[in-house]
Amino acid sequence: MEKIYLSDAGPKVSPAIYGFYRWNELSNDTSSEMERIVNLCLDLGINTFDHADIYGDYGIEALFGELIAKKSFKREDIVLFTKCGLRTPSTKYPEVRVEHLDTSAEHIIASVESSLKKLKTDYIDIFLLNHLDPIANLEETASALLKLKTSGKVKNIGITNFSVFEHQLLASYLNIPIVTNHIELNLLNTSALDSGQIDYIKQRYMRPLASAPLAEGRIASGTDAVAVKVRTKLEEIAPKYGVDIESLAVAWLVKLGALPLIGTKNDQRIKNIAASFAIDLDRQDWYELYQAGK
Repeated sequence: MEKIYLSDAGPKVSPAIYGFYRWNELSNDTSSEMERIVNLCLDLGINTFDHADIYGDYGIEALFGELIAKKSFKREDIVLFTKCGLRTPSTKYPEVRVEHLDTSAEHIIASVESSLKKLKTDYIDIFLLNHLDPIANLEETASALLKLKTSGKVKNIGITNFSVFEHQLLASYLNIPIVTNHIELNLLNTSALDSGQIDYIKQRYMRPLASAPLAEGRIASGTDAVAVKVRTKLEEIAPKYGVDIESLAVAWLVKLGALPLIGTKNDQRIKNIAASFAIDLDRQDWYELYQAGK
């Protein structure tokens, strides 16, 4: 895969990104499973990996750090995302009683230092705020982000699941660019098109990152009416391109300018997503699929 700029401010990433947001339960096999999937991604040209402090009950970053320490690939050959802001109850953090948001300066700085240690790296390519904390002091939040970027510990700033107004609000406090917004987007959830999120992201010269590009498997196997309708249309169009319906579903996102954020552990599904970039989806086919999802 040819690397592309995430925004006009950079950096370059692979057109598909692998995220660990569905790695909820860790086991003795998780480390070897991670190594297998990371190697598969690298073989497919996917060199960009998305983390968060909370993924895998606060354990995924450390497992990925072990892969980096093994030096089976060079740190400079991969692009690392990580994020903080959403805090979830865990035995590792008994002080967290309820799920809540925290984008205070203190929490951001502490989280980045922890992520750097776990990931066994000196810098994070893109650090994201995971939702906007409505009671945070945004001047302090922005100051913490600027401090981290100035120090070199964070190269770029991004956001996750921000509405247009939240995006505008944070940007008004920053004098450094926001380079991406992670949003849920797929043929079964096109709300980001209707809400103006996609339009605003493009207005800011950024590429949207589409999490759950295959609707967590619903596109291939969902039994609800919308999933069945979309799958029927995909099955009707796919022979024209000689591709799997999942590849076609992701090609719909790619045509929109979005980068799919892969979450599956299924090898074939990862390959199907990677294959989507070879599909030049016809304009009318794109709209037929869009209308089926509506």
